[in-house]
Amino acid sequence: MRAPIVVINPNSTRAVTDGMSEAVEPLRRPAGPAIECVTMEGGPPGVETQMDAESVVLPLCDYVHGRNDDASAFVIGCYSDPGLHAAREVARVPVFGIAESAMATALTRGERFGVISILPQSIPRHLRQVRAMGIESRLAADLAVGLGVTELGGEGEVYERMEGVGRRLRDEHGADVVILGCTGMARFQAPLESSLGLPIVEPTRAAVALALGVVAA
Repeated sequence: MRAPIVVINPNSTRAVTDGMSEAVEPLRRPAGPAIECVTMEGGPPGVETQMDAESVVLPLCDYVHGRNDDASAFVIGCYSDPGLHAAREVARVPVFGIAESAMATALTRGERFGVISILPQSIPRHLRQVRAMGIESRLAADLAVGLGVTELGGEGEVYERMEGVGRRLRDEHGADVVILGCTGMARFQAPLESSLGLPIVEPTRAAVALALGVVAA
């Protein structure tokens, strides 16, 4: 049996890990590889600041190094892609960042993508990655809902904020595809697609789909 694809949630909120596991459920197949979602117990409740992102890099890389013989690929399950390049240095298998993967996927679904982020302070990190990938001209906008990771567990208000931001991305900024900029938003993908009439990219699913293709090849 092929080793699993390991999806690492670098924050300590198990509900986020559960949401990621649910998001990738349609990609699980009896023939494998298995898709294993794990929580970094010592991480912050949410990766919301640059300090949070930096704090998880070494523990994440230690985890990747320790599982080099027990994984066919790793996915870093945080939209800031913390430690992505460092993890690639220590891994002997492919490592995927969900932000990088989501943006690459969005480019295949539309001309200009928008991002629904959690907090305003998340946006500069996202924009740095957009610039590093050289795709600034394809970004419509990155807008925040004003909620932290641990506040995404609600339903009505969370969805209303996300839908409102999605409409602004579509109507005011010309986005024709939208990325969910946090793993805690996964359960809203289907209702947002129905409401906005646009493709909605769920980043963990996008990254695992790419990982499955690479592993199969």
